[in-house]
Amino acid sequence: MSNEKKHLKLGVFIAGTGHHVASWRHPDTQADGSINLTYFQQLAQTAERGKLDMLFLADSLSISHNSHPNILARFEPFTLLASLANVTSKIGLAATASTTYSEPFHIARQLASLDHISQGRIGWNVVTSSIESTAFNFNKDQHLEHGSRYKRAEEFVDVVKGLWDSWEDNALIRNKESGEFFIKEQLHELNHKGEFFNVRGPLNVPRPPQGHPVIIQAGSSESGQNLAAKTAEVIFTAQNNLKDAQLFYKSVKDKALLYDRSPDEISIMPGIFPVIAETEEQAKIKYEELQDLILPSVGLSILSGYLGGIDLTQYSLDSKFEALEIEHVNGVKSRYDLIKKLAESNNLTLRELYKAVAGSRGHHIFIGTPEQLADKLEEWFIKKAADGFNIMPPLLPEGLDAFVDQVVPILQKRGLFRKEYKGDTLRDHLGLSKPANRYSEKSNLQLSKE
Repeated sequence: MSNEKKHLKLGVFIAGTGHHVASWRHPDTQADGSINLTYFQQLAQTAERGKLDMLFLADSLSISHNSHPNILARFEPFTLLASLANVTSKIGLAATASTTYSEPFHIARQLASLDHISQGRIGWNVVTSSIESTAFNFNKDQHLEHGSRYKRAEEFVDVVKGLWDSWEDNALIRNKESGEFFIKEQLHELNHKGEFFNVRGPLNVPRPPQGHPVIIQAGSSESGQNLAAKTAEVIFTAQNNLKDAQLFYKSVKDKALLYDRSPDEISIMPGIFPVIAETEEQAKIKYEELQDLILPSVGLSILSGYLGGIDLTQYSLDSKFEALEIEHVNGVKSRYDLIKKLAESNNLTLRELYKAVAGSRGHHIFIGTPEQLADKLEEWFIKKAADGFNIMPPLLPEGLDAFVDQVVPILQKRGLFRKEYKGDTLRDHLGLSKPANRYSEKSNLQLSKE
C-alpha cells in the first residue's frame, strides 16, 4: 500500500454560486456563476492550489420553473471540463453522465477524448438519473423503473470499459517508413450483445492515458451500493452522522469483497457542506443569514423532488413528516430514506425540514471554525466512516477559498493531506493502479500457454 493511501481524499463539488439553494441571492456571490467560464477557471485553479484530488461537476437533463438556480442555466459538464483541463495541470476533473439517457459508445468516446486532453485526469460519475420528467426530453413516456435503471447501468459501464480497451496501449505505431499506422492485431471489436445493448466497436479514440478514467458512483440505496461495490473506485454519498457513515462504509467495503475486489480499491467520500468562520458563533450567524434567503416556495419544491413529487403546498408549514401522504418514490430512494430519518429523529416541522434539506440537499452540514472542521474530517477518517470528503461550499468562491486557505494547511500540518502532488493523473492522486487491457491479458495468457 502506498503512503498516499494514508491521506485523506479531498474533492470539491463545484455548483455555480454555491450549494446553498439561495447562494445566488447572497451579495458576495456572482449571480451568473453557473454560466461564467472565467469564474469556473478561477475556481479550478484555486482547487489545484489546495492540492485537492479532484474537482467535480454534477449534471441533470431536466429542469422546471422550480429548479435550483445553479441547475436552471449551466454548462454541459464535459464541454466545461475540456476548458478547465487547459488552465490546470494536476487536479483531477470529474463529471456526471447518465446511463439511462446516453449510449455507451458516446460516453466512452467523450471520456476517452477528455482523458487524452487532460493527460489522464478524468473521472466519470455514473448516475442512473433520478428525475422522472427527464424521460420526456428523450422520446419516452415514462422513467425507467429503479431496479431496471441499475441493471442497465451495470451493463452500460461494462460496455464502456470494453470500448476503452479497443486499442491496446502501444497499438498506434505510426511508422512513416513502412506505412504501418497501427498494429492490426492490437485493435479489437467488442461485439457485445446483452440485455440492454448491442455494441460492436471498436472505439475511434486510442486507449485513455489512465487505461480507464476513474469510475465514480453516487447511489446509496441497496442497488446503488451493489453497483458501486462492483464497479466504482470512488463513492460519493450523503451521510448525516458518524454512526450512519460508519455503517455505510462497512457495508460497501464488505460488498466489495463479494465481487473479489479489495476494499482499498474504493474510496468513500461523503459530501460535507461547511460553513466556516473565525468563531463558531460567527459561523452560525453566517448560516442563518443564508437560510433566511430561502423562499418557502423554492424550499418546498426542492423537498418535493426528494419525496416523490408530492404537492407540499397542501400542508401547513407546521406539519410533521408523518402527516405527509407519500405513496411511491421512484427517484433517489437513499435520499428519501435519509430525509425521512432526519425529519422523524429530530421531530422537524415541514418548514424546518425544507430549510434543512434545501440548503445542502441532505448532505452533512458543518458549522464552525477551520480547526473544528479539520477535527471532524480527521475523526471520520480515523474511525472508518470515510476515506475522504467531497467538499460542497455553500457560497462560491468564498467557501472554496476558506477551505483551501484555512482548513487544508491544518490537515497538512497533521499529516493527513499531501503538501504537493506526487503524480500526474487522477489515478495517481487516489492511489489507484492503471487497469490492464482485457485483450492484452488474453494475448499474454495465450503466449504463456504456447
